[in-house]
Amino acid sequence: MTKLPIGIQTFRKLREGGYCYADKTPLIERLAREGQMYFLARPRRFGKSLLVTTLADAFAGHRELFAGLYLETHWDWERRHPVLRLDFGEGILSTTALLDATVALQLTECAKLTA
Repeated sequence: MTKLPIGIQTFRKLREGGYCYADKTPLIERLAREGQMYFLARPRRFGKSLLVTTLADAFAGHRELFAGLYLETHWDWERRHPVLRLDFGEGILSTTALLDATVALQLTECAKLTA
């Protein structure tokens, strides 16, 4: 019996751990192909992190994670894109200066990872 992904928030852990996954990658291909800008708002514990990590793994070219899924044969795996991930989950940023500093720090960290 396939394990249910209770508490699993990253696509890599879900796929490498052999958890049950309903293939939603046709929607990701459509978002990338047709989309311009999206605001994805969902309630707590409703799959935002899983969606973001799935998008990141696709754009980073991690084809092995998509074996057997729609995206495996409907994605240009030769073309990779830098993925910047900004996380504001640590709490409330009460001033513009604090927001600016947080964004600058995270962008600096992203630059180090891609260098």
